[in-house]
Amino acid sequence: MRRFLRFLDLSKFEYCLWVVSVLVSLAAFFIARQGVLQLLTTLVGVTALIFVAKGRVLGQVLTVLFAVLYAAVSYDLRYYGEMITYLFMTAPMALFAVISWLRHPYSKKEVAVGRLSRGKLWFLLLGSVSVTALFYFLLRALGNASLAVSTLSITTSFLASALTFFRHPLYAVGYAANDIVLIVLWVIAVIDSPAYFTMVACFLMFFLNDVYGYLNWRRMQKRQNKSAYG
Repeated sequence: MRRFLRFLDLSKFEYCLWVVSVLVSLAAFFIARQGVLQLLTTLVGVTALIFVAKGRVLGQVLTVLFAVLYAAVSYDLRYYGEMITYLFMTAPMALFAVISWLRHPYSKKEVAVGRLSRGKLWFLLLGSVSVTALFYFLLRALGNASLAVSTLSITTSFLASALTFFRHPLYAVGYAANDIVLIVLWVIAVIDSPAYFTMVACFLMFFLNDVYGYLNWRRMQKRQNKSAYG
């Protein structure tokens, strides 16, 4: 067990969080009795999040894979907003984040925590407004299911993805907000088909992982600042 934990570079708490996330995902899969793609998407997602929470580049690599899988699940339910967002925004931004994190290491394994300049704050504000407006009209034209919730999901996804690229702890707050929106979105889907219960469990586990991600990144930020100035 100790060798396995050292291989994954996880603490005992992180390992337990990952195991619980996997077990809940499996339980949801067997309860719904459908949705192999949803299960695979969830397992990749919770694994990605635990490494993102530790500031590991591997987490961003897995996020790219998760985005592609999640886009396929969303397409199946006509959630075109989710499909377009994750395939053409989340996946590319995760790929850019891989490059950004590799270029800004704090150590061999951990990324350097970034800061939000005035320019970055303006980018977040103007970018989120522009992306929200663009996708709202696009999704309305496509006849997207649950238009209002899907549009809000796009806004929170953009903010979370951008903050991840900027290597800031608030990325996890953005993703936690997105998790709440997506829980609502997939609960609506479950009403029509219990097979999508797996995705509800997915984002419940995502929320817990993102809460931990924020707490751990704040610890990373304090430790790195202390090392730099102390």
